[in-house]
Amino acid sequence: MRINKFLAHAGVASRRKVDELIEAGKVTVNAKRATLGQQIDPQKDEIKVNGKQIKSEEEFEYIILNKLKKETVLEQVKTKSRIYPVGRLDKESTGLILLTNDGELTNRLTHPRYHVEKVYEVVYLGKVADTTIGRIEKGIELEEGRKKEARVKTLSSNDHKTVLEITLYEGRKRQIRRLAEKLHLHIIALKRITIGPINLEGLESGKFRKLSPEEISALKKSAGI
Repeated sequence: MRINKFLAHAGVASRRKVDELIEAGKVTVNAKRATLGQQIDPQKDEIKVNGKQIKSEEEFEYIILNKLKKETVLEQVKTKSRIYPVGRLDKESTGLILLTNDGELTNRLTHPRYHVEKVYEVVYLGKVADTTIGRIEKGIELEEGRKKEARVKTLSSNDHKTVLEITLYEGRKRQIRRLAEKLHLHIIALKRITIGPINLEGLESGKFRKLSPEEISALKKSAGI
């Protein structure tokens, strides 16, 4: 594969930035200065950036965690790899978190441009009016501007609580909680249940596991990789 693609996958930088590093002489292949567009074999060649060897794509790790409330990701996932969460859930929220050291996939899953859907199950205090649900679907003004539309499905509703399934295509930091504040709603519980094709089926709260090759492939496809 092309060296800039390999290094972008490894999370070094975007392909354009990688090309700049190559032109600056900061990338080597088998101890020789790399060239733009150079083809490399990640399994055989030794690729270094600023003297640091870069992992083969085969060494990437992909983990799914069913996060508990009030605990951090690092408190729940034990691994020798330096992996990082894809996006965030605050301490009051639970559910699906992906962790990986695949930089390009992380960028695709978190950048609004790629529209990888994330689904949340949200429990609100009291009955949420249909007009309010309509405002959530259409998007409302937050500090950084008007949000994209969301898809909302009512799972249950009575005078005591309302359970909504909310699908976001362009999630922002604490977006659902900030929407609740704007609409004067009180959230009892917030759980992320899917990211793209990945869901929590069969994974108990507080547990984690590695993604299967089929899941990794489906996730990359959803992100346009």
